[in-house]
Amino acid sequence: MNDLLVANSVSKNFGDFKALNNVSISVPKGSIFGLLGPNGAGKTTLIRIINQITMPDEGQVLLDGSPLKPIDIQHIGYLPEERGLYKSMKVGEQALYLAQLKGLTKQEAKERLKYWFDKLEIGDWWNKKIQELSKGQAQKIQFIVTVLHRPKLLIFDEPFSGFDPINASIIKDEILQLRDEGSTVIFSTHRMESVEELCDHIALIHKSNKILDGKLTDIQRQYKTNTFEVGLQTSQADEVVNAIKNKFEVFPATFKNLNDDIKLNVKLPSNASSNDLLSFLTSKAEVHHFVEVIPSANDIFIQTVKNN
Repeated sequence: MNDLLVANSVSKNFGDFKALNNVSISVPKGSIFGLLGPNGAGKTTLIRIINQITMPDEGQVLLDGSPLKPIDIQHIGYLPEERGLYKSMKVGEQALYLAQLKGLTKQEAKERLKYWFDKLEIGDWWNKKIQELSKGQAQKIQFIVTVLHRPKLLIFDEPFSGFDPINASIIKDEILQLRDEGSTVIFSTHRMESVEELCDHIALIHKSNKILDGKLTDIQRQYKTNTFEVGLQTSQADEVVNAIKNKFEVFPATFKNLNDDIKLNVKLPSNASSNDLLSFLTSKAEVHHFVEVIPSANDIFIQTVKNN
């Protein structure tokens, strides 16, 4: 069994509204799986089904090859987009309480909380109330109580909300380390740069239907257009540009670089290789920048949603 979680043909209706329509996903063990989609697409409904907050009308969810059972909640850590900490409770008291709900003894919880509080350098927050913390600080506490019981499956819904760039980077590194230590992660976000940094696989849900699914690098390969960013330096810019246009399809370039006289996006025909282009360019000018245009997760997201 290479997949930790499998959703088979899951559908969910709320009255006349179909929130999920026959959606299937497979989340490989030890991966970070991006669950993507516009607002209202059905992502949160699927996450709630996985957490057994609600049940599917049709279909089935398997965890480690077996149908989900109520006891499986101890194997799942869920960080919801809408945070759920009690604002008037002290940080340490609340963290201990939530850890024990996940099956840890009080002593186990104290030991693990000390590890995380020391690691994230927040030991002096223990006796503070949640309402005394900033949004980002409260987010750190929520992250700790999500991972504290070392679940097989972690579900993060917009985990970087409220974080400044430094703390977002810290949490990103912790998520990667948790994966490397054996956790499987479902990661839902609208920040496509985070998807590229973290995710191995993605699924895109739009209007209750799954419209894209697979390994991120394979999907990027499918969407690439054999286009290259080209930066050249020459004293005969007009002449060189005309020569390139006579041989290849050329588009305006938006990449940033320094000192080049010419910046172009050049699309190759199917019978030409990158070596053909590079050889031609070096015969005309000094090549300072030569990079294949790999479609970003953001580009793929927008294009796929528009096409559907």
